Amino acid sequence: MVSVRGRRARQFGCLAVARIGRIQGVQLLLRSLAVQGSWNYRTLQGAGVAYALLPVLSRLHGDDGATLARSVGRHTDFFNAHPYFATIAIGALARMETEEIDEEEISHFKRALVGPLGTLGDRLIWARWRPFCLLLAILIFFAGAPWWVVSAAFLLLYNVLHFGLRIWGLRVGWQQGRDVARVLLSSPLRRLPDRLTIPLAAVSGAVLPPVALLLGAGAGVSPLAIISTALPLAVVGYWWPVLMGRLAVAGLIVGASVLAAFGQVLS
Repeated sequence: MVSVRGRRARQFGCLAVARIGRIQGVQLLLRSLAVQGSWNYRTLQGAGVAYALLPVLSRLHGDDGATLARSVGRHTDFFNAHPYFATIAIGALARMETEEIDEEEISHFKRALVGPLGTLGDRLIWARWRPFCLLLAILIFFAGAPWWVVSAAFLLLYNVLHFGLRIWGLRVGWQQGRDVARVLLSSPLRRLPDRLTIPLAAVSGAVLPPVALLLGAGAGVSPLAIISTALPLAVVGYWWPVLMGRLAVAGLIVGASVLAAFGQVLS
């Protein structure tokens, strides 16, 4: 005899195979924004994933409180990925739950997504997109735009990719389920961090001259001295980018401190 839970799960699973419902999709998307709301050192984002999946789990097991509690408890275990890419896991896990995939397989699948989603998100968002948007906003500021235009430009540009990734990830995860890894391997997103490297370098190069001239003017240093110092550093950065990257932070701190000291002396 087929249980009520089994019939509901299969019916709901057939709908999942076709497409994600609008209301259900909005619920999952909005809840994914709070995936780090219960972050802790034991399960990291685990509680946030369980919270995001709660509408699906409630629809599947709402008539059985014990089963619902056990399902929610399973999804509170360890999970950690880039928060913008967590919707891929959330959508895929929701699909697998509707198909009544074995609990152990779901747990293995969930853990297997941690590394790829975290690495891709860190390379794309933290190392490329966020610095690019921030430096572009600084460049707009130096061009004479008021502060509110600068802020709006940054927020609009940054969140186009941010929310686009969340929506795309939820759709792909829901449609592909356990096969979502295959989509990630062939996705152009894997190549996007490398393609953003040159635009990021270009914006960085455009921002550095006005920043250097501004700091130099405050300390009474001539533009010629700044340019003659910057050119050798650019050559070093071209031939030894790793060395230059390690020295960049220390150089910026020391340079800013020296310029500030000169400014106080000259004033």
